[in-house]
Amino acid sequence: MSNILHITASIRNDDSVSTAIGNTLVEALTAKSQGSVTNRDLSANDLPFVSEDRFAANLTPASERTAEQAELAAIADTLIAELTAADTIVISSPIYNFGVPASLKAWADLVARAGTTFQYSPNGPVGLLEGKKAYITVASGGTPVGSDMDFMSSWLTFFLGFIGINDVEVIAADGIMGADGEAKIAAAHAKAKAIAA
Repeated sequence: MSNILHITASIRNDDSVSTAIGNTLVEALTAKSQGSVTNRDLSANDLPFVSEDRFAANLTPASERTAEQAELAAIADTLIAELTAADTIVISSPIYNFGVPASLKAWADLVARAGTTFQYSPNGPVGLLEGKKAYITVASGGTPVGSDMDFMSSWLTFFLGFIGINDVEVIAADGIMGADGEAKIAAAHAKAKAIAA
């Protein structure tokens, strides 16, 4: 059995290309492993941005939090629990203005918790979520994925490595506003199916 966490970050809901590719991958992975799936739609949940009080609450041990701190830390606790329980993480995201959607950055800020998902060592930070596999399904209208102007996939891959998830694979449909956009989308779906197989 495999526990899959599917995180989606597009504002386009059912019309999202990145989500559709992610769904293809998740369906193929679950058909192979008979695993469970947890879905986390970042665009629908209005994740809070980290404030000074929320940051302090997130770093306070659960047994020492005030009632107010427990309420502030609850969403991060939930997101971290989802991430920790997953063997496989699929993050489906478009590229917005060369980077990640704000909701995905908010998610990252909430799950990056010192002492829980990473820790500081004499040699620098060490990720604590090792042994997981991550896939990033990306859609872009004009930004070539992997190019110097793509700060989304490079940043997200780096961030996942920061928390210990170093086995990351990108499945991209970029340049989809061009004449061959439909072919690129079809190729990304085919790649997702092939990876799972």
